[in-house]
Amino acid sequence: MFDIQNYYSFLLAILVFQLIPGPGTIAILNATARNGIGAGMGAVTGTLLGDLTYMIAAVAGLAAVMKANPMLFHGLQWFGAAYLCWMGIRLLRARISSVPAAPEPEKTARVYLRQGLAVSLTNPKVILFFVAFFPLFLRPDSPPVTLAAMMVHVTLISFLYQAGLVLAGNVIARRLKALPFARKVATRLAGVALVGFGIRLAASNR
Repeated sequence: MFDIQNYYSFLLAILVFQLIPGPGTIAILNATARNGIGAGMGAVTGTLLGDLTYMIAAVAGLAAVMKANPMLFHGLQWFGAAYLCWMGIRLLRARISSVPAAPEPEKTARVYLRQGLAVSLTNPKVILFFVAFFPLFLRPDSPPVTLAAMMVHVTLISFLYQAGLVLAGNVIARRLKALPFARKVATRLAGVALVGFGIRLAASNR
């Protein structure tokens, strides 16, 4: 279908990739917990824009340029690791009131869109994933429209999955607002997870 080889395996592979928790997932759930569905969808939009940017870059051959310039690639990796650790440390240091009366400060979806975009773009390994992933389902003589169809599939499935995360996360977040201790634990766990992702990314650069 769409001239994509092993079409159903292609769909399953995209879904499995989405199910692997990553920095983007945490950014989406964090935005939803803080300011609701609108904020979460803003983070989803930012994450998808970042992934789409890397997909287009992969198709255009930017991955080859990055491989030919390892200093640039490693520089982006270290920046991404530092950014994730910084976000995690902020969550670990955040003061959480034991009184569940004060709501989170209102922020626009645009703020979380920028955060989601930043998280996505500071993970340059995504571009190498797409470079390795797409050829598995292409023939040497596949037309350019096949690559376009593959990008549409990845974007659509990612959107459906991440939008589902926002809806489920919003329900959980609304219940946590009435439980200060649970909110504190959830915030600290998110911080630890972000720092962990940052350290893992940094370790892979060595």
